[in-house]
Amino acid sequence: MKMKKSALIGFSVAAALGASAVQAADQYIGLPSYRVGPYAAGGTGIFGGMIDYFQLVNARDGGINGVKLTWEECETEYNNARGVECYERMKKNGPTGNTVFHPLSTGITYSVIDKATADKIPVISLGYGRTDASDGRVFPYIFPMLTNYWSQNTAKIKFIGMKEGGMDKLKGKKIVNIYHDSAYGKETIPVLDAQAKMYGFTVKHIPVAHPGNEQQSQWLQVRQEKPDWVILRGWGVMNPTALKAAAKIGFPREKIVGVWWSGAEEDTIPAGAAAKGYISAGFNVAGTNYPVIKDIQKHVVAKGKTNMEDKSRIGSVYYNRGVVHGIITVEAIRKAQEKYGKGKSITGEQMRWGIENLSIDAAMLKKLGAEGFMPALKMSCLNHEGSGLVKFQQWDGKQWKVITDWIESDQKLVRGMIEESAAKYAKEKGITPRDCSKES
Repeated sequence: MKMKKSALIGFSVAAALGASAVQAADQYIGLPSYRVGPYAAGGTGIFGGMIDYFQLVNARDGGINGVKLTWEECETEYNNARGVECYERMKKNGPTGNTVFHPLSTGITYSVIDKATADKIPVISLGYGRTDASDGRVFPYIFPMLTNYWSQNTAKIKFIGMKEGGMDKLKGKKIVNIYHDSAYGKETIPVLDAQAKMYGFTVKHIPVAHPGNEQQSQWLQVRQEKPDWVILRGWGVMNPTALKAAAKIGFPREKIVGVWWSGAEEDTIPAGAAAKGYISAGFNVAGTNYPVIKDIQKHVVAKGKTNMEDKSRIGSVYYNRGVVHGIITVEAIRKAQEKYGKGKSITGEQMRWGIENLSIDAAMLKKLGAEGFMPALKMSCLNHEGSGLVKFQQWDGKQWKVITDWIESDQKLVRGMIEESAAKYAKEKGITPRDCSKES
């Protein structure tokens, strides 16, 4: 059934839980989801996985120290203006206002930075968003957690170097960067250019207009350039279109390395045989053989409460990524409760403290049933990113196969660029960076 553009606003899990109204001991989360439009596959999968994890915590654990999670969705269609509208609609909802904002869009993230900072509502841009927001001194309420775009890109170049026989073998190589012509797509151009100078390869940036279902001219350019490797920075329909176009010109898919927004089943299955051999980065893995997914199947899916219309997508890359979003959100709330009171609803400002003091180590991952499912994470006032670890996976024609362990990104290069960019932003905006030595 086709939804109206803002039909999801007002849906609350309170109804699903049988509650007549949001209670004082509830924790409200406003979700700016997108379930219609060209990027709906990503939105439905990730928000579906996140919501199912919230339902798991409520059903299995009775909430977080007795505090039930409630949420509502607001349809953005992956549109910046609608994302801002949803932010404004939901920011004062719930007993303590919106706890955290998950834009799932680099453009929307950029659009709400000033508002969220003024309103003291943290924005989790997990694996996306404005990369220099990794410097928490300048961006106290923005969190591009786990691995930001620049870190991921350095890991991709490291992976390509490994395939070529060493980083020194990159000298003289040619890489084409096919990117979505948006804030998201353009985000890694600076770090790619910096790495090209560092390692002596050449890079050609080729944009693809939204939504990306027409790429004939771009891949003709690829054929003319004759690159050694192609980096695919796509989203939605752009990805299978790119793989089909690559097959048409005879470019080997095992020489294409995608961003994690180009590395889901929804990107490869529609491309058919043209996707076989294709490689992408990732900060989570696919599969149902993890205790956390098995618990969701037991406590949520088996009871007919899953948010996923298509149950076959449970355990997919996007769904599991949504579960990662859920884990991090819940554990940050739990951490904030340690300081501000167990059994109480926390504010956005308190949630910021919870995120900045969040540490999910190997022991906690095992306890959460997520060992091998996602990387360990340690946050701080200074570092809003975390480890910067990346895995790579390859499509075998039927499913994704993980082909590397966690690969470290070039934090020396990335952190220097982050601090330089953040300092420039602070100067332009008249921001006095926080003194993290005084934060506790």
